[in-house]
Amino acid sequence: MYRQKTVIFMEENLEHVVDMLKQVSEDNSVPRNIQKECKKCIEVIRNDEEELSVRINSCTSCLDEVANDANIPMYTRTQIWNIVSILESVDRQ
Repeated sequence: MYRQKTVIFMEENLEHVVDMLKQVSEDNSVPRNIQKECKKCIEVIRNDEEELSVRINSCTSCLDEVANDANIPMYTRTQIWNIVSILESVDRQ
């Protein structure tokens, strides 16, 4: 029972992360290289062939690089940090 709730919690949070990444990738004020990396992260998260922890760590690593980009708008950097925070909480479950 507890395990089912944990899995549901993780899936809901991952869908929330995908939605947030879509928002960033579709924002025209965000540089194209950052949009591209966000789309890449969506693909990584949805790749069921890899283990969940590997997908999360790969996406987190990619987003850390994006957050350190000099051209990223401040509000987008905040969104990226929020996404990373959610991913880290899912990874701890």
